[in-house]
Amino acid sequence: FYTGNLLGLLTPFALLAGLLSVAMLLAHGAAMLVLKTDGPVAERAARFGGIAALCALALFAAGGAWVALGLPGYAVTSVLATDAATNPLGKTAALTAAGGWLHNYSSMPATLMAPLVGLVGLAMSAVCLRLRRGGLAFIASGSAIVGIVFTVGFALFPFLLPSSSAPSASLTVWDASSSRLTLWIMLLATAVFMPIVLAYTSWVYRVLKGKVTDDAVTANPNAY
Repeated sequence: FYTGNLLGLLTPFALLAGLLSVAMLLAHGAAMLVLKTDGPVAERAARFGGIAALCALALFAAGGAWVALGLPGYAVTSVLATDAATNPLGKTAALTAAGGWLHNYSSMPATLMAPLVGLVGLAMSAVCLRLRRGGLAFIASGSAIVGIVFTVGFALFPFLLPSSSAPSASLTVWDASSSRLTLWIMLLATAVFMPIVLAYTSWVYRVLKGKVTDDAVTANPNAY
């Protein structure tokens, strides 16, 4: 839970994370425009997308340095009951020194692949956008987004929602889990509706495949 006010949410690190989100999604959207358009639109998208990718790269690296050197972490200080009933108060947690959020990376070195994919993906996205390789830029920026999201997840684990005013009340993966019945119902719903969503999305991409060119727009009687 949060006990501060709205302006209290706008901490320097939160603003950095927000700018990183904007920059990485801007680079991804620009790659999509380069892939789907040509002419001046594609040129502008490539130019601004490359800048956004480099900004995201710098912000991601700065965020990592900040977490390592200046941001306190959280740690569970009791035994986690992973097979017991959900109880957010069934554990104790405490603040740690700066760099505490990086503990999982030292104990599970394989997780270092996530930030590496994020950094390399952003760099490759900038290069591919400069070369007007929209498809490769889209794959690279998409991979970077996945890497960045997993970087955050690996750093937070097992926490999902840390509490700044009462660390022991923080929600972990096991505290926030649903009941067996709820998970079973959601599995059935997913089994029914996910194929429908995938079929519809595939049909949309098939209809909209190819580049949107000036000639195609001019020749389309339904264009306006």
